[in-house]
Amino acid sequence: MGVNRREFLKIAGLSTLVGLGGKTAFELLAPGELEAREAPLGEAQKWGMVVDMHKMDEPLMDKCIEACHRFHNVPNIGTPKEEVKWLWKETYHHSFPGRENEYLTEEVEEMPFLLLCNHCTNPPCVRVCPTKATFKREDGIVIMDMHRCIGCRFCMAACPYGSRSFNWGDPRKAPEALNPGFPWNPDYPTRSMGVVEKCNFCAERLAKGQYPACVEAAAEEVEGALVFGDLADPESEPRAVLREHYTIRRKPELGTGPNVFYVI
Repeated sequence: MGVNRREFLKIAGLSTLVGLGGKTAFELLAPGELEAREAPLGEAQKWGMVVDMHKMDEPLMDKCIEACHRFHNVPNIGTPKEEVKWLWKETYHHSFPGRENEYLTEEVEEMPFLLLCNHCTNPPCVRVCPTKATFKREDGIVIMDMHRCIGCRFCMAACPYGSRSFNWGDPRKAPEALNPGFPWNPDYPTRSMGVVEKCNFCAERLAKGQYPACVEAAAEEVEGALVFGDLADPESEPRAVLREHYTIRRKPELGTGPNVFYVI
């Protein structure tokens, strides 16, 4: 029976520790420290993600959304009009409006899809931002400096995926009953009223060699439901999945070059 990369690293780490001192990892490391020392991610030329819908169900999507929103202090305002979302669920026809197919299976047609910012190769949101609050990093992540955002919402109008949300109120004053788990996560900054926000591929976690919060949450339940890595590396995990499976992207005909793929 084969083992995946993470399991191999754990076994190798345990073997090394035992060989050096005859002690187990549990005697030498705190809980979670061994996984942290794996440093599974380094630098990349183009970060990307594959969502395997064969392994995704609605409860798992909810878990991913909760993990993302908790880590990034995304407020739950409680009304659809003022909703702030980094990850969210949508139907097939709303997710892929250009892919008409009268013979689409009922399973796929009624399936909810997990959506997020596509971190486009040619992001239209970047071109329209007058203050450069939205910009594309060298590793392909389309990120925001919310301190520079003036709330003009040009980026929201330019994004064809609905991936951005506007803070109509002060996120820090969202009702506590709607935001279980307060106080705020100190590892991610709060922001003020009148700015736009969106998924950032967990850039702050990548800087520590950690997977995005949603990927980590999914892996706790199903291995390979969310696959994240460097699309420019032919040997990366996402590229392996893309070679083995047929995938689709959201509105690729627009020329934005979305870097989130879906196995259906």
